[in-house]
Amino acid sequence: MTSAKKELSSERHTLYSEVIAEHKKVIDKERNLYEITPKHTRYRIYIGRFFELKRGLHSVFNELKSAKEHDTLEFIIDSGGGFVNEGMQFFNIMLEKFPGRTTAYLDNKGYSMGAILFSMADKRVAYPYSDFMYHNYSSGAIGKGGEIKARVSHTDKYLKKFFHDVIVKQGFLTEKEYQQMLVGQDYWMGTKELCKRGIATHVIVSGREITAKEFLKLLKKKKTKK
Repeated sequence: MTSAKKELSSERHTLYSEVIAEHKKVIDKERNLYEITPKHTRYRIYIGRFFELKRGLHSVFNELKSAKEHDTLEFIIDSGGGFVNEGMQFFNIMLEKFPGRTTAYLDNKGYSMGAILFSMADKRVAYPYSDFMYHNYSSGAIGKGGEIKARVSHTDKYLKKFFHDVIVKQGFLTEKEYQQMLVGQDYWMGTKELCKRGIATHVIVSGREITAKEFLKLLKKKKTKK
């Protein structure tokens, strides 16, 4: 059984949380082996544009900061991108409170920071017509000449490392592709490409969640029949 959902909204995102009762799954009945999922809170956040200008994300992150050891976090992503800083805040909360317990659903687009957030999750679930795009960040600065130069140089250095760690170290783009991205190449991908690259780990097809490998086999089988 689950408790009633609790809702908390920011300008662009909505967080729901509900307590999930302990669940016992039979592994081997004869040997009396079970897999037990302890009672926990499931946090589910719907991600829009990373563009919080009025309310900010304090209330959302304050709620997520209360997460306990077995709690889980799900992202439902339909985002065209936005401020990198907001996405990095989600990355930080994932590292601090939900290591190994995050799932992202690409419902239905993830561009720019939306793509990066999807890539950061431990389990990454797409749909047959999910849409995805990596590209380099956009930025600007105002102030004295020396200040602008220092700020731009610093921002470029740490964002390049952040994007590299998320995209290249996980094998989603090659080093050569990443360098091309830095000078303006956009990488648009559908679900098939996401599965081939390992960006998507699972796909939901006809109400059933299958692995990326199974999805690629399914596409190949359909093509052969034609």
